[in-house]
Amino acid sequence: MSLNKEFALNTKMESIWTIKAVNEDQHSHITQLCQTLNISLELSKLLVIRGVKTFDEAKYFFRPTLDNLYDPFLMRDMSLAVDRVNKALRKQEKILVYGDYDVDGTTAVSVVYGFLKQYTKNIRYYIPDRYTEGYGISYKGIDYARENGFTLVVALDCGIKANDKIDYAAEHGVDFIICDHHTPGVELPKAVAVLDPHRADCSYPYSHLSGCGVGFKLVQALCLSNGINMDDAYKYIDLVAVSIASDIVPITGENRILADFGLKKLNKNPSAGLRSIKEVCGIADKVVDISDIVFKIGPRINASGRLYSGSEAVQLLTSNNSEVLLRKSTDIDTYNTERKDIDKATTEEAKKQFTELPDYKDKKSIVLYNPLWNRGIVGIVASRMSEEFCRPTIILTDSDDGFIAGSGRSVVGFDLYSAIDSCADLLVNFGGHPYAAGLTMKKESLCEFVERFDSFVNSTILPEQLIPQIDIDIEIDFKNITPKFIRILKQFAPFGPQNMKPLFCTRCLSDFHSQSRLIGKDNTHAKLVLTQDNKVFFDGIAFCSGYMRHYDMGQIVRHLKVGGQIDICYTIEENVFNNVVSNQLMIRDIKLSKK
Repeated sequence: MSLNKEFALNTKMESIWTIKAVNEDQHSHITQLCQTLNISLELSKLLVIRGVKTFDEAKYFFRPTLDNLYDPFLMRDMSLAVDRVNKALRKQEKILVYGDYDVDGTTAVSVVYGFLKQYTKNIRYYIPDRYTEGYGISYKGIDYARENGFTLVVALDCGIKANDKIDYAAEHGVDFIICDHHTPGVELPKAVAVLDPHRADCSYPYSHLSGCGVGFKLVQALCLSNGINMDDAYKYIDLVAVSIASDIVPITGENRILADFGLKKLNKNPSAGLRSIKEVCGIADKVVDISDIVFKIGPRINASGRLYSGSEAVQLLTSNNSEVLLRKSTDIDTYNTERKDIDKATTEEAKKQFTELPDYKDKKSIVLYNPLWNRGIVGIVASRMSEEFCRPTIILTDSDDGFIAGSGRSVVGFDLYSAIDSCADLLVNFGGHPYAAGLTMKKESLCEFVERFDSFVNSTILPEQLIPQIDIDIEIDFKNITPKFIRILKQFAPFGPQNMKPLFCTRCLSDFHSQSRLIGKDNTHAKLVLTQDNKVFFDGIAFCSGYMRHYDMGQIVRHLKVGGQIDICYTIEENVFNNVVSNQLMIRDIKLSKK
């Protein structure tokens, strides 16, 4: 058997590489930017496919400034919200700041509560219990407000579909201001003010704010209306950056500005709570980027709400007491470790349940239910399953109120929210985005939901959406990856949705002086030293994970050692080893070169 055939047989599902195409109009902008900015055509294309087409847009992109944040009063109902908060402050009403238990919700509560408590002692925060109350505004939370004399509730990262609950609150003399960023229903709740850039009648110029971002705009508006220095709002901008990264919202426009300045604060002068989380993450002395938030800071904040109480995260994020900071940061680090163990075991159980279905290879969707699974980690398991099998996935378990609840994750290009919405009559409630959603149903609805959801997916999903797809920004030769190219490339950060770290592909690469080798505890990963012309070379790291989890890295190294060539797609990373900084290719996928 030839090595080519052996290698092909060991790739379970070969991914599709698609290099982003440009039309004639875009090509014209690429040429113009190349000249006006004095940069390479490759860098110009990276800008244009991100919507940056002119010199002024490039300046806005590369040089974010707080002056370019939009006037918060452009958001529908902002004046109503500010007037109601100011009235509550003047009359010393009791204010309850209410938010969801995830990172976006807890950071949003921390921002608004942290700001308002400077001006009133009559303020508390409330985070619903994931297991007894579920997502969003709960009747239990409203009862807590009315029984304790709170006449104003500021709801953050939730509430846009809580029509009945807002009506219930109004009947008991509790006013609500809703600050949300999720998709509204047909009819808005009858709150005092509804702040949501996705409202059909809202003309706010940027619609992709996180829930914390909407809360931050309220704080900005309160500063403007009361003559407060805007620095009092900006001191919370590191929390906003954490929400943007963790909630996977686009890092474009206003979010790019907030993320950029939030990262600067997170690195230079973080809030006490975030500083303590950086310490337990082991990144106190590292330059933190978006990926550090996504994979280290965010999961620890989330862990408290997933396993115990999200209020612990708010206590940590709003405290300046050294004892509280040490205790709570240690606690959430422990919760995160516990969460990872549960996550791993549940994922294995889910994979076993799915692959034991007689027709699992033919299924285009995954819906799994186990009453014993931990509700706090079903979203993580859904994400892992959708990645592993490249299928829209919903993971369900029992909730404490007698219902079945769970989370869903999608695949590239498929609108999961629409698929769930097609079964809305079977659901108690649901909400989310095209790629991630949560839902609750009665137990007797499960079988019909599985059937109808699967039918919707079967009739709408495209064949290519069931195969791992890699969207590559540009194909490039190694000789064009110059020091200037890398220096400018770094300025594309912060990276995230709609401005992902640029993904390149380079073809017909050979082993450089036979330096490629296997690495890792079990020799399952590889360090590849690759060249195109035996002059310019780069070190690359290829982990046996992600798209390459089914590859045998030993076969790839042997293929290179006997003179074979490979094509790779990769990102360019900065590697620091023994205080020496170098550039390294993080290899995302490998194919054998076609000669």
